[in-house]
Amino acid sequence: MPWLRPVPTVGDVTTAAQRAADPAGWSMGEEVIGAFSRLVVARRDVRRFRPDPVPAETLRRVLEAAHAAPSVGHSQPWRFVLVTDPLTRQRAATLADGQRLAQAAGMDEQAARHLLDLDLEGIREAPLGIVVACDRRASAAGILGRATFADTDLWSCACAIENLWLAARAEGLGVGWVTLFRPEDLAALVAAPEGVATLGWLCVGWPDERPPSPGLERRGWSARLPLDAVVVSERWPGAGAPAPPRSRLAPPVPATLVAARDEADRLLSAPRSLGLLDAAVDRLVALGVSTEGGCLVLAAADHPVAALGVSAYDTSVTREVAMAAVAGEALGAVAAAGAGLELVVVDAGVAGGSVPGAVDLRAPDARGDLVHADALDPASVKRLVAGGRALGQERGRGRLVALGEVGIGNTTVGAALACGLLGLSPSDAVGLGAGADRAMLDAKQEAVSAALSRLGGAPRSALELLAALGGPEVAVLCGVTLGVAGAGGVVVLDGLVTSLAALVAVREEPAVAAHLVPGQRSREAAHPAVLAALGLEPLLDLRLRAGEGAGAAFAAGLLRHAVEVRAGTARTAPPAHS
Repeated sequence: MPWLRPVPTVGDVTTAAQRAADPAGWSMGEEVIGAFSRLVVARRDVRRFRPDPVPAETLRRVLEAAHAAPSVGHSQPWRFVLVTDPLTRQRAATLADGQRLAQAAGMDEQAARHLLDLDLEGIREAPLGIVVACDRRASAAGILGRATFADTDLWSCACAIENLWLAARAEGLGVGWVTLFRPEDLAALVAAPEGVATLGWLCVGWPDERPPSPGLERRGWSARLPLDAVVVSERWPGAGAPAPPRSRLAPPVPATLVAARDEADRLLSAPRSLGLLDAAVDRLVALGVSTEGGCLVLAAADHPVAALGVSAYDTSVTREVAMAAVAGEALGAVAAAGAGLELVVVDAGVAGGSVPGAVDLRAPDARGDLVHADALDPASVKRLVAGGRALGQERGRGRLVALGEVGIGNTTVGAALACGLLGLSPSDAVGLGAGADRAMLDAKQEAVSAALSRLGGAPRSALELLAALGGPEVAVLCGVTLGVAGAGGVVVLDGLVTSLAALVAVREEPAVAAHLVPGQRSREAAHPAVLAALGLEPLLDLRLRAGEGAGAAFAAGLLRHAVEVRAGTARTAPPAHS
């Protein structure tokens, strides 16, 4: 039956099919495009004004255009102080003249003469002055986009000024932007409170000049650069920075990503009905990955750091769990079976000799405890990563591969490696692990701190840090991640250790990031920071204590179910008006 697509009565009423059929359909037409181009080219910095007042309705339209500017996080930080009082304008002009003379005194004679020739009488002559201010009192952390670029509120205000300027030009008004003020002096002039920054004074009124070209160009101050001189392709030329390493992988092309989302738009449901699952399923569809016949790779290894009292369990537990996994009876093995995943157990260095039935990728027995020596030598890391890559290539062709690990003491290893890779402090990275108490937590922090001190501050690559602070199972899982991504599969991550393995892989091959699905957020303190570094939001947050890939297996089962739900949901016919 041709089901009708649910069409919202608010917001965007178009469908993906309509947008695909006419990508340029949002255009406002040649007439608007031409008018806007003429408007942009005709904008001028006006310096001389008529005294005639600006009608209130005209000013309102100009301010509404400014208020419609884009703002980061929809913060709308701009404030417009309208100044008509002649005395205030005179005081502003005096401040600007003083700064002009001060700047000219520091220039060579010719440049100083150019500066002194600039006309600032607009501050006195224009019927209206507008001091544009930025209210910066809101916490940057609470505004989307400002926690990373702290000055985006100022940029937003600059966008508002540009909107105001263009709207004024369309109305026939002139605008002159004067910044020859100390910001604190201008703030004091209009009694702006602490935390409100000023961006200059705008002279606004009917222009007593109609300049055909920008004033500074006419006066020989400078010339407009050709467009090609300001456009840089990909990387800054001639910067001397080393080129990024050549990648053997490429992320999915935009067309495949959009095609996956287009197909989801045909479902008889609201867009993004499945939330995070929709984004994960889109990733599988874009990569052409099947949820049938996947596997869980469970890598096991012991760690010399366990001898420093950082774990509540004896190292013999690693072997017990690995052998139970081979028998299909360990928790992770049972979870994998329930999710329809084949189990591959890898012995990356379990104490006491090879684990029967496991894939043998054992690291050398001579390994360091992080505190006194590196965990692994570079040659061993290279061999372990290569072995894991081959396994990932074999098992990951177009399939899901969940990752899991077993290793007493590896939460300490994970915390140390997270500190090395992300610059975290031991107090922020070290968690309780599986059953540690306060004294053991202190021992873990001391071990991590000592390991970091031993390394010093010299920069190291991700693989070098893996050798110094990691473990054999991390190296193997890093290789598996690289191999699966290279084979076009998708890796479902479990807890901290598997996510660190993926982070090292992404540092080596950035395109690997497109092949990752975060299964869960574990209880380990450093795990959220590692997921954030990967740009991943986990599907599950169950406060799991188990490793062994159990969380990844649960997430893989959820993904499989989500794919089945999407496949079985009715498709809709295009709307009649398309």
